[in-house]
Amino acid sequence: MALAPSPPPGCPHTGPARRTVVQAAALAAAGLTAGLAPTAWAAQAPARPAAAGPGTEPARTDTAPAPLPLRTDPHSQGDVLAGFRKDHACFLFLHFTDAAKARRWLTRLLPSVSTTEEVARFNRAFSRARRRSGGIDPDSMATLWTGIGLTHPGLRLLAGKEPFPAAPPGSSAEAFSQGCAARAQQLGDTGTSAPQSWLFGAEEPGRAVHVVLTLAADQPERLATAVAEHRAGAAADGATVLFQQDGATLPGELRGHEHFGFLDCISQPGVRGFDEPDPADPGGVLGKPGTRLIPAGEFVVGLERVGKRPTGLPAWATGGAFQVVRRLAQDVPGWWTQVALRLAELQRAGAAPADAGREWLGARLMGRWPGGMPVSLCPAAEQLPVPGRHPDAGLDYSQDPQGWEMPLFAHIRKGNPRDGLVLTPGRPPVAQAELDARRLMRRGIPYGSVYQPELGEEHGPQAPRGLVFVCHQSDLVGQFELVMRKWVNDPEFPAGRTPRTGCDPVIGPDSPIAFETPSADGTGSRANTLHFGRFVRTEGSVYAFSPSLPVLRALAKGELDVSIEFHTGSVLRPGDVLDAGKARLTLEASGDLALLDVGGTRTWRTYTAGVGHDAVLTQDGELVVRDADGSTVWSSGTGRHPGARLLLRPSGELVILAGTRVLWKASAS
Repeated sequence: MALAPSPPPGCPHTGPARRTVVQAAALAAAGLTAGLAPTAWAAQAPARPAAAGPGTEPARTDTAPAPLPLRTDPHSQGDVLAGFRKDHACFLFLHFTDAAKARRWLTRLLPSVSTTEEVARFNRAFSRARRRSGGIDPDSMATLWTGIGLTHPGLRLLAGKEPFPAAPPGSSAEAFSQGCAARAQQLGDTGTSAPQSWLFGAEEPGRAVHVVLTLAADQPERLATAVAEHRAGAAADGATVLFQQDGATLPGELRGHEHFGFLDCISQPGVRGFDEPDPADPGGVLGKPGTRLIPAGEFVVGLERVGKRPTGLPAWATGGAFQVVRRLAQDVPGWWTQVALRLAELQRAGAAPADAGREWLGARLMGRWPGGMPVSLCPAAEQLPVPGRHPDAGLDYSQDPQGWEMPLFAHIRKGNPRDGLVLTPGRPPVAQAELDARRLMRRGIPYGSVYQPELGEEHGPQAPRGLVFVCHQSDLVGQFELVMRKWVNDPEFPAGRTPRTGCDPVIGPDSPIAFETPSADGTGSRANTLHFGRFVRTEGSVYAFSPSLPVLRALAKGELDVSIEFHTGSVLRPGDVLDAGKARLTLEASGDLALLDVGGTRTWRTYTAGVGHDAVLTQDGELVVRDADGSTVWSSGTGRHPGARLLLRPSGELVILAGTRVLWKASAS
């Protein structure tokens, strides 16, 4: 009999010194305990209206909805914001031996790469048809999506040069260049999860993954045909398929769930300019009370980010996203056996109901019941979400700092602390707006057969099964790596607690956790320490980048613009640096915007010392330095050129371009 609990019928399915641009050193150091730097803009976030009550229909108005320009983006790849959201997927990890043949292969692939515009249009039509049919997938609507991610060796091969003019310590450029295997210790990939046992991502340099090709389809037969065609096409251009990872939505009542039996990928971020805002709560997503709209630049490089932070990335990254692909093997019977043993310990200590089943503790480890409802919203027993209401509507940790309702170690709280993150006991929680910069766009899918040993060996404990974890973001270090290092795998997160909270008991390493409950007199907290072993192992991991279509076309010609781009609307603050190797642009503590050569000598400046507060490239194409009141104290004089770009070239030139025309230039030579 299967150990993973089956969700109840009718359970909803919701889809599958030298620094980079960071805050000043003092602020960064102040946030190390949780991987966060306190910022003034976070405290200025507007208050959110109360979420709608149970059963409330999304608010509608007679006014035209705000435009959603990102839905019609023909340049970015479709899995980042829109999501392929197919029941069947395949990931091909390719290695090429010849750059010219690799470019020829890419040229042939380009017409099939799916864009945000295509995927968003299809998904909206599919959702409408599904609603009209009472929740049944329309068989007449089926398609195949294609996405491509390039690793650091892959970019270098296609471009014929190093893709980063500089990789400052602590930057995403450094993390991407080093790759997952070199950073395994930081990510918790040790012991049974160490790279030595990986199926992909830890190959010798001569056989490194160059390309991650993602294929996703509604119909397994169509996907199988496409995979065979792509394997043959890649082989014709001298490529080797280092590994093929298949994935599929679990069947029957486990549809939409992962192998432990819990509904997955529920809490996805909303994206400003892509998801429709709720008229009753312009900062939230229509139909998903409590889901915040986050600036799109947290997922697509070059768009507005939280706090208008600059990316410090090369021009080729604009319009693309960093992609993380991991194979996470799940030992289903081992995990549930462990849950049952730890439950017995809690019951002996009087910290769990005597009649509680293992699902009671499993839900607290995950943070949700198998059907998706957070345990804090229905702690005694599982309840199904109200039809038409998102399971996380009303989910709020701010009134639960001790973790009595939602344990502090719970998987969903560790990975997304929401509005209840207290860095220091007794201090106010971190503003939720500050946490927006840590969100991930997850696109995972299960692999392997369901654990049902009564059906045969292929469904038994030795059969491979788990999750293909995929996420997209614009900042590898500040998003994926921070969540893994500072939250999931850190037993001290949240900090300052005795006993320590412990690591994530679902995907984290071996760790004791503190199961906290109210004390007998109700005046304090008591904690029972439980030890949890690792039953989710990393069996492969790759960092890739999903470039925009224009950049892919340039790469097919062997071209790559490695100039550092300062994007429209981004703000340079004192101490921030754009590093192009031979030249750096910085706003000095004095208020001067300065260009430095490789030796650190100032070669150009704005002479705004004493008054300069920040620097920005306006929507009108003008580089300005502003004082503390927002008034311009220096300007490039290039206004009336919307769409102009500012590039710091490795040669040392700082230029503002309108198309290919140079509007303004400064030089570090």
